[in-house]
Amino acid sequence: MIGTEHDPQEVTRILFRDFPLWMMVVFYMAAVCALGSFAYGTYAQIRKYRRGVRSGAWSPFVERFVGMVRDVLSHRTVKRRDTSAGIAHAWIFFGFGLLFIGTSVITLEYDILGPLTGLTFWHGRFYLVFSLILDVAGVGLIGALLYMMYRRKWLGLPKLDYARPDRIPEDPDYDRSFYRREDWAFLWILILIAVTGYILEASRLVWLQHDATVWDYRWWSPFGAIIAHFLQAVGVGSEGGAEFRMGLWWFHGLLAFAFIGLIPYTKVKHIFTAMGSLMARDPDAKCHLPMADVDEEKIGFSELTDFTDKYLLNFDACTKCGRCHEACPANAAGYPLSPRDLVLSLRELADDKLSDVRLPEGPIEICGDGVNQIRPETLWSCRTCGACTEICPVGVEHLPMIVQMRRALIEEGEFDPVLQPTLRSLQKSGNALGESRRKRPRWTRKLDFAIKDARAEPVEMLWYVGDYASFDPRSQKVTIAFAEILHEAGVDFGILNEDEQTAANDVRRIGEEGLFQAIAEANIELLAECDFKSIVTTDPHTFNTIKNEYPELGGTYRIEHASAVLERLIREGTIQIPKNLSYRVTYHDPCHLGRLNNGFEPPRHVLSELGADLVEMPRSKDNSFCCGAGGGRIWLPEPPELQKPAEIRVQEAAEIGGLDVLVVNCPKCLNMMEDGVKGSGNENNFRIMELIELVAEAMTAGKPGQDDGAQEAVEVA
Repeated sequence: MIGTEHDPQEVTRILFRDFPLWMMVVFYMAAVCALGSFAYGTYAQIRKYRRGVRSGAWSPFVERFVGMVRDVLSHRTVKRRDTSAGIAHAWIFFGFGLLFIGTSVITLEYDILGPLTGLTFWHGRFYLVFSLILDVAGVGLIGALLYMMYRRKWLGLPKLDYARPDRIPEDPDYDRSFYRREDWAFLWILILIAVTGYILEASRLVWLQHDATVWDYRWWSPFGAIIAHFLQAVGVGSEGGAEFRMGLWWFHGLLAFAFIGLIPYTKVKHIFTAMGSLMARDPDAKCHLPMADVDEEKIGFSELTDFTDKYLLNFDACTKCGRCHEACPANAAGYPLSPRDLVLSLRELADDKLSDVRLPEGPIEICGDGVNQIRPETLWSCRTCGACTEICPVGVEHLPMIVQMRRALIEEGEFDPVLQPTLRSLQKSGNALGESRRKRPRWTRKLDFAIKDARAEPVEMLWYVGDYASFDPRSQKVTIAFAEILHEAGVDFGILNEDEQTAANDVRRIGEEGLFQAIAEANIELLAECDFKSIVTTDPHTFNTIKNEYPELGGTYRIEHASAVLERLIREGTIQIPKNLSYRVTYHDPCHLGRLNNGFEPPRHVLSELGADLVEMPRSKDNSFCCGAGGGRIWLPEPPELQKPAEIRVQEAAEIGGLDVLVVNCPKCLNMMEDGVKGSGNENNFRIMELIELVAEAMTAGKPGQDDGAQEAVEVA
């Protein structure tokens, strides 16, 4: 590696040769200024975060830190659904990281260990190997940066255009072109630092071409050596290399110092804020909303200082990648909501109001028509489907923020008047459809067997039916079919009859926390009086809230969604399937079952056992596109000028050739998709069927006198 004629101590990188004293002084003054700017900016950012409510989100520290490091090193979250961008980002991250480590190692030896202890190591074999590593890392960094430039300039990705759906051009905060300028400045400064580093290396080699301890080892910096030979070819000699090196050295160094000093004030700070955000991430943020003390004077977030320190950090962690913007069903349908733009508005408001030494007088309102305030119609557009929170590569928790702001609006009475009768109905009769409690079990009259009353006798399985499954005529057909399946399978089950009321999942998600807790506590008290081993429900919304949110109020149960029960009964042979279904089907994952609770496989196993030909839609499983019913939106009318999310979803299914059935697995999805199939003009192209209906059809097919009845039972009314 090093010839015997050379002293390994002399095979090293020279730093300040031929520098007069004043240059050394200026260099270190510039370094101190850059570090001072970085330190003060970091302090100012931390001060801003501390002006929020303390969350304690970083405990247990070691466990969270290890998880963050694993995510960062694997780039797992960055690669999801955008592999090319994720790989490019990884090259930028690791390339920049290695180059930064290399610079830090030189600083460690030259400015700290060398003067204090006499220890040196930046020479010989260590220097050559590390020089090769840094050379390769730099090329990877430059290549990835060029790809990111190509991606922004020529691919024309809508998610990167920063057009705001919640503002009109006349609004003072409509224009966000400064973000595009910041993105390009970030890419260019990194490109310039990296490229000038190579040219600086090449000019050093040309300058010292007569020094064997330098020139003989040039190919340990292969790309720098190639440029050095090019400089020689165009006539640059040793003296020219020296002059070129001196000027470029200062340009490169001051550019690097500027980069360091500007980190806390620019997009570059996401290197640190993203790590903090990933550490603080709540893995249950999609399915479990934060509890509020309903006895407090104030509920929810109405002022900027109501946000926790974690959420204030989330604002700065956002990299504007647009994945949440792309995944949001409200945004896709033309509603004034982009999760990205909501977070950026809050970031800009926080930078404007919380960054000064002193806080402004009075409360900093976050909802309203002012600059960077969140419009109420933006918040009410949300379906609480969790798509934004689930896909964010840096752990931003949009969903809890939106619900917290909704809570404040509800407390102040600022909500759509159409919600008022729904809330009254929920308080009075325990359901959102305005039906009398006595009507809840009427669907059972269509059965030729009695269902046990779980209030009066023990049952193995308590069936929490849910509102739409109990009252909606179309959903009642599914409810009856599920009851018949359980009965034929010999399952010991019962219901709560007229004492059942909504599980209140959507009540909580519209922001009515007080009503949610009142209903949930009443339900838990009722369930405590019943004797059962497990709960089943056909409603993913009910499933989610009983599974994930009731435990915090004292109600912990073993609960299954109906699809998991069907899969188990089929697998165990309890349910007999005498005939395979030859339908070509696609399956719509309900948000509350799939994305929020990972209930992806049981429904697919059931379809496989039924013999159906399942063709997945482009957006499926955790990337499923919401039907639009969640977050209380099923209770609100859709503006006629906008496309419904369900119509978008149905159209996606319609692109599958020869489709017979779009399979759903939720009463609300069933309701929305049937409207969607009509609104999109596909009612004659394929049917909307519940998974339970397919199982019922397969069970009854082939039985004497049952074929016609089975088919009639599953046809859309």
